[in-house]
Amino acid sequence: MVKHVVLALCLDRLNAKPAPYRYFDTHAGIGAYDLEGDEAERSPEWKDGVGRVWNAERSAPDDVRAALAPWLNVIQGMNAAGLRHYPGSPMIASRMLRDLDAIRLCELHEPSAQLLREAMGRDKRMKIEQRDGFEALPAYLPPPERRGLVLVDPPFEVAQGARKADFDWMLKAARGALKRWPQGVYVFWRPVKDVAAVADFDAELASMLIEDGGLAPEKILAVDLWVREIGEGPLSGAGVVIANAPFGVAEHLRAAMPWLCEQMKQGAGAGWRVESPAMAS
Repeated sequence: MVKHVVLALCLDRLNAKPAPYRYFDTHAGIGAYDLEGDEAERSPEWKDGVGRVWNAERSAPDDVRAALAPWLNVIQGMNAAGLRHYPGSPMIASRMLRDLDAIRLCELHEPSAQLLREAMGRDKRMKIEQRDGFEALPAYLPPPERRGLVLVDPPFEVAQGARKADFDWMLKAARGALKRWPQGVYVFWRPVKDVAAVADFDAELASMLIEDGGLAPEKILAVDLWVREIGEGPLSGAGVVIANAPFGVAEHLRAAMPWLCEQMKQGAGAGWRVESPAMAS
């Protein structure tokens, strides 16, 4: 959910300028989710996430509501009578981008790619490829519009070795993308399960962004939320690293994250952070 809040805030800021831009999603998934469907019933974690926020947002402080507005506006637009439909990142982009903007989605898994096409429908702004997004990214950059956002959101397999491989693939993708398009906005999602692995990834990514991409440390943000003590067992947290964070996004997130954590916490040890991994002690 943090990923989608961040994505919507970044797209909202890109919309503030009239020039067109392009959105890339390297691992797009199925596009949208039926919260009353079989899969949601088997994995009802949404009830303790967006379900809690949906029920509480009207009583949130004004600065929190302002921070969540781009994301919540998309959800409210899909749900006229109660919460049933939830947008994945492609649907958030589809509903937020303007007619002059462009969308490029990659999804390697064939059944998911088919569901993605069904969910997104006909859209002249959009191209969907059944393709490995890591492999496709260099061909897409730099975009002709010169502005845009890349969401890198791999599935992170359960096996520890596969999880390490996803971190390595993200670093490789970041290095190649920066060489081709250093001024782009990038959002890298990763689970927060192995604290040391996340810290190592964030530090290496931040160093690369600064040394190879020329980014100022304050333009790199790590944004995480965990609902209970991080450790063994079910995934307790997740978050993103943003490169070239648009103006105002950090302030919105610092307003929203304490409230989100309070709504979603499931036990002792819940917490959040919004900080530059390059500047953290």
